Amino acid sequence: MTPEQVSPAREAAVLAEALPYIRRFHGKTIVVKFGGNAMIDEKLKQCFARDVVLLRLVGMNVIVVHGGGPQIENLLARVGKKGEFIQGMRVTDAETMEIVEMVLGGQVNKDVVNLINQAGGMAVGLTGKDGGMIRARKLHLHSRDNQADLIDIGMVGEITRIDPALIDHLQVGAFIPVIAPIGVGDDGETYNINADVVAGRLAETLKAEKLVLLTNTPGVLDKAGQVITDVTPKQIDAMLEDGTLHGGMLPKIGSALDAARGGIGSVHIIDGRVEHALLLEILTSHGFGTMIRSV
Repeated sequence: MTPEQVSPAREAAVLAEALPYIRRFHGKTIVVKFGGNAMIDEKLKQCFARDVVLLRLVGMNVIVVHGGGPQIENLLARVGKKGEFIQGMRVTDAETMEIVEMVLGGQVNKDVVNLINQAGGMAVGLTGKDGGMIRARKLHLHSRDNQADLIDIGMVGEITRIDPALIDHLQVGAFIPVIAPIGVGDDGETYNINADVVAGRLAETLKAEKLVLLTNTPGVLDKAGQVITDVTPKQIDAMLEDGTLHGGMLPKIGSALDAARGGIGSVHIIDGRVEHALLLEILTSHGFGTMIRSV
């Protein structure tokens, strides 16, 4: 059924059905990781921006953390470099770090801010370096074959602290913070940080009601490729152990688990390829994707 075929009565019913969720989440903080196809498909981008603006207008404090993998890959290819990933993390040498900061802090961040503002919101673009918001140190990955072996993946950071003061200040003015996942070290070093990890830690720091991660999959899949709609951290641990979860899903699941264990109301991994996925998850009873419960 197209929007033109929906009767006025049905439109009113749909709005009325959202009322309990608007009441429940009014004044609550919702952290959204924006990535995947939702960032490159024009219609999905417009849907996402309108969703964010609507949620803010009905009283929810929405914070957007964005990725930018496809855009980074495009610029790397143009300069003759090929992206490399280990355990879902981008290997980031000095030259790659310059490109990452240029793309995330410049091109992508401003694009997302513009989308939200064009949809009627008041978005403000930030990186983790602004106001020293995201403090980080160099990350060394543990080898999966031998935990004692450390893997150097370059200028990739792990978060040591998040200062929410700047975000709090923006939210008082009804602004929507849009954050690029770049951190700063004690000596001023710039670090590339996985956007899922930033979103998860930010949700914990702000004691968010929800953390929503938009992906290019219907949710967390079992070995048969079926969506697991409701899962506990203990079940996730088992799926990590037997290799069901791997690759780019690893940092996403890791941040989701940490957030669930850190007291977030609920963590959702949903399909960003679905139009208005954010509204469907938050304002209706027809949630989709995977919800990770804290117990």
